[in-house]
Amino acid sequence: MSKIASALAGIFLTAHTLFAQADERDRSWNKPIQPVRIAGNLYYVGANEITSYLITTPEGHFLLDGGFVETAPLIQRNIEQLGFKPSDVKILLNSHAHYDHASGLAELKKVTGAKFVASEGDAELLRHGGHGDFRFGDRLAFPPVVPDRVIHDGETVELGDQVMTAHLTPGHTKGDTTWSARIRDGNKTYDVVFVGSQSSLDYKFIGQESYPGILSDFEKSFATLHRLPCDIFLASHGNFFHLLEKHERVLRGESNVFVDPDGYRNYLRESEKDFRDKLAKQKQDAASK
Repeated sequence: MSKIASALAGIFLTAHTLFAQADERDRSWNKPIQPVRIAGNLYYVGANEITSYLITTPEGHFLLDGGFVETAPLIQRNIEQLGFKPSDVKILLNSHAHYDHASGLAELKKVTGAKFVASEGDAELLRHGGHGDFRFGDRLAFPPVVPDRVIHDGETVELGDQVMTAHLTPGHTKGDTTWSARIRDGNKTYDVVFVGSQSSLDYKFIGQESYPGILSDFEKSFATLHRLPCDIFLASHGNFFHLLEKHERVLRGESNVFVDPDGYRNYLRESEKDFRDKLAKQKQDAASK
């Protein structure tokens, strides 16, 4: 995860790559893979690293995250390959307002006609297409997308009998959102957690913080995530939950592949250790000065 953090912190856009994948690393994150059923009415429709999820209901569907600009048509094709219609997507959700998860949202909103729901903390950044990001400034721009509804911590979005709950987990972005849902699969019901991101990149926590309150936000977000029940662990990056390994197992015909509460706990432990190591180093550096 530290490799993803350091890589993301080093991305730069130029005028020639505006709204496009910036480099070979980004392109390597956006390779098509076969869409698969995760459990019940929950499907994977994203790329090999940049994720997107379809949650279906008889009343219409949820779609979580839009990836890069180039991911949007890939997501549409994956939805169709599963036998669903993009036009039946009624609610579009976002994990956080970084260009590798938000660049495809404007196109997907246009194509599907869905209502877009986003957190208050990220709504302004989404409206401005990534301009004014507290860490990246204007370098990681994406097509602006205007939320139709601004959601707050603990609020829900419903379609039919399916409920998606927003848990604000700020830090990685000011409005980073972890979504949760209960997914029925036969006679079982699973608690599903879609983690936004707990990557702390090269953020400043001591002295002049990357943004006022970022240290407190990370602390609270880890506490929130530790409280959430989780059977199926998913996230904004496939690397966080070993997507490709699990995807291969699904294609081999294995069942319940994505049920991984231990993987969730491991992710939290590793990402929190990374955060606390950086915090301790910054405290040490500040004391030495």
